[in-house]
Amino acid sequence: MSPLDTASFPVPQEWDVEPTVAAVPAARRLIVSIARFWKVPLSEDALRDVELCAGELLANAMEHTQASCRVTVRWTGERLRVEVADTSIRLPDPDNAQDTATGGRGLCLVSGLSHSWGWTPTGAGKIVWFECAADQLVAGDRHLAVLVHATQSQVMDRFSQSA
Repeated sequence: MSPLDTASFPVPQEWDVEPTVAAVPAARRLIVSIARFWKVPLSEDALRDVELCAGELLANAMEHTQASCRVTVRWTGERLRVEVADTSIRLPDPDNAQDTATGGRGLCLVSGLSHSWGWTPTGAGKIVWFECAADQLVAGDRHLAVLVHATQSQVMDRFSQSA
């Protein structure tokens, strides 16, 4: 029996993403396409959350490195895992956004919309990852609360600046 006969999960998909604004949406769509191709049991709402979380990690990598990053998508049979490896040694800090900042709340979204997330330092930077469980559905009031919490300061800042 060959190793291919005993493989029960898809082979992880990896590729490099160039540090351009146009590369982020294409990478997000590719991640969702891979999950659909693998028939990962996530609802359309959950796949949109995967796309949003992936976009946040990719945007952070681009912002902090201005260099290519490496995306890896894995299916464990229970969770879809998306990893973004970059060359920055600066570790993610979800509580780093100042009240007057118009950005910096993306990791709050990732934390609220994913099953789990974290980072692993590497010799050349770090890998930031999130996982969505196959049966995970963040919906209704909880989904709205996550989005409101992450953007509340942004809205208040814009309101106070226009007043």
